[in-house]
Amino acid sequence: MQIEIIPFNTRYSQHFYDLNIEWLKTYFYVEPYDEEVLSKPEEYIINKGGFIFFAKLNETILGTVALMPTSAKNVFELTKMAVSPKHRGYKIGQQLMQYCIEFAKQHQFKALMLYSNTKLENAIYIYRKYGFIEIPVEKNSPYKRSDIKMILEV
Repeated sequence: MQIEIIPFNTRYSQHFYDLNIEWLKTYFYVEPYDEEVLSKPEEYIINKGGFIFFAKLNETILGTVALMPTSAKNVFELTKMAVSPKHRGYKIGQQLMQYCIEFAKQHQFKALMLYSNTKLENAIYIYRKYGFIEIPVEKNSPYKRSDIKMILEV
């Protein structure tokens, strides 16, 4: 399967929303913050200096991920990673993560940071595999469902 990773294009905004809402509803619930960011990706991510990428096979969008700037200089949050249920198990999430890590190195980011939940054992395993280490979750975390925070210095 030859997957292409492409940058954000407004015509794929609905895919960004749908893919993320699907996994949130499957594993957790959609928080108001999620709904706001996913509904307006240009306003909350792109226009603030962030990036959104899509995994594409021919004309089908299989997955997505975003890099959002944080309050820390040159640290981006790896967030909103989702893969279509029909295409899970093909390492598309890992390809998106590898792409983001390489992108971060090329753009001389200091680090990538993420929030997750230990219930997502496969995701945590993959994050560790790529070198992310656990750091304390702050009390005012933007996500109620997150119980783990990780960072990767690039």
